Amino acid sequence: MGFQDNAGGAPRKARGRPRDWDDKTSQNTIKSLDRAMRVFEFLSETQGRSLSSIASETEQAPATVYRILVTLEGRGLVELNKEEQLWHIGPQAFVIGARFLRRTSLVDRARPILRRLMEDTGETANLGVEKEGAVLFLSQVETYASIRAFFPPGTLSPMHSSGIGKTLLSQMSEDRLDRLLNGANLEAFTNKTITDLNALRADLLVIRNRGYSVDDEEKNLGMRCIAAPVFDVNGEAVAGLSVSGPTSRVGEAQIEHLSLAVMEAARDLTLAVGGVPPRS
Repeated sequence: MGFQDNAGGAPRKARGRPRDWDDKTSQNTIKSLDRAMRVFEFLSETQGRSLSSIASETEQAPATVYRILVTLEGRGLVELNKEEQLWHIGPQAFVIGARFLRRTSLVDRARPILRRLMEDTGETANLGVEKEGAVLFLSQVETYASIRAFFPPGTLSPMHSSGIGKTLLSQMSEDRLDRLLNGANLEAFTNKTITDLNALRADLLVIRNRGYSVDDEEKNLGMRCIAAPVFDVNGEAVAGLSVSGPTSRVGEAQIEHLSLAVMEAARDLTLAVGGVPPRS
């Protein structure tokens, strides 16, 4: 951390989309497909529902819902337990989801979210992951302010003195946390660095319960960082998002407001990569 032009030519035909791409009026939607997607999404959230229950909850006629389910069943997207007469999501839904995950890049998905987070808070936004017991910073969108935090991609930082590091530690299982912390050298970088293992564990419990961490000048005096975890499809924390800035702007009175923005951005990135946000 530290302080192609087509001028003069004919208009090009848009590739992959029609001229009225941005028109989302009813004339450009397929109502039957929209109804089918409502059924599919409802079933994906609930699982194991009867035909009458699905029809009632989606406010559609049973005959319509039956035709939708049979069509989706033909594609392997849903399946019927004939003994219980209950409908479930089918295996092809997983196949399609897995294809989405293969094309999903954490960094690419994070860029617009980091930029929005920076613009919403006015502070530098960061993305990092755990790498061999340290925080590896992957991406950053810097604030426009003259005094700023700087984590160039590829920077490694100790986890115990990092906002992203602590938020990732707080989500680890006890076994994994023990492997990382037992015998670890909790180096003091400032007089505010947490160097006592019991004190660190107590801080991690607070972080886990409230959903965000604070690096309160624990790595660099005069700098604060607020971070929240990003979760994958298994509900495991795989990355952290943060904002960081000088204590003159990131004062104690601003922490609560900034933490809400950081947690919202982390939740947005979790959803963008197909992850499962924690239940509130």
